[in-house]
Amino acid sequence: MSRRQVSSTRRFVDTGNFPLAGALHSKSRSSPLLSVGLILLGAFLLIAYAYSGHGIFGGNREGLSKIEGDFSCTLEVQRAIPILKKAYGDSMHKVLHVGPDTCSVVSQLLKEEETEVWGVEPYDIEDADAKCKSAIRKGIVRVADIKFPLPYRANSFSLVIVSDALDYLSPKYLNRTLPELARVASDGLVIFAGYPGQQRAKVAELSKFGKPAKMRSSSWWIRFFVQTSLEENEAAFKKFEQAASKRSYKPACQVFHLNPYH
Repeated sequence: MSRRQVSSTRRFVDTGNFPLAGALHSKSRSSPLLSVGLILLGAFLLIAYAYSGHGIFGGNREGLSKIEGDFSCTLEVQRAIPILKKAYGDSMHKVLHVGPDTCSVVSQLLKEEETEVWGVEPYDIEDADAKCKSAIRKGIVRVADIKFPLPYRANSFSLVIVSDALDYLSPKYLNRTLPELARVASDGLVIFAGYPGQQRAKVAELSKFGKPAKMRSSSWWIRFFVQTSLEENEAAFKKFEQAASKRSYKPACQVFHLNPYH
């Protein structure tokens, strides 16, 4: 477009028929800067539109978050709810979720029919929204340090789901926390853990969790489960794999299915 403008200006200058030719000619020299400015503005608006959830990237907002480093297995739990329902059936009627942003998981699970849900938030949630604060007041969600005994009786829940919580614990505290999670479950314990190499937002980590997450391999976790006398729930694992295959679902986190203590 700028080339056409320059050509027109030159034509007017040459013929002497346009009194403001000098002004237009001056303006044409700044057109590259104007074009660059318009391109940058357009790029900014496109990014803002995509992040608003309505643009062409709106359906893959989670993917964009992963690219930037703010990875979350809690989001993965919400994606996996239909698969978990197929794998655990009636065991999904009384669920405890443990992990950061548990209010979002609780809210999602409460939409399921005949499902009672509770949540444990391992860290302070000063920025909680009104809905989350309401769940805390009602006792549906609790803020509790999972390095200490959970405030529930044995077998209080049919299924316990954990995400984004164990990755921040050292083996010393895992030795305390994992048995507690298994103690309060009657039918199963499901753990969503990050893969080695997955990164998280460092600033958010240090401000909220005190230290960055440590992503461990599946072989490390399996050895640890054996040390704490936790066995794989083979039946649930097979059902989960079958349901995931039918729906073409591929977890972005490691998913471990364990039997509780009896």
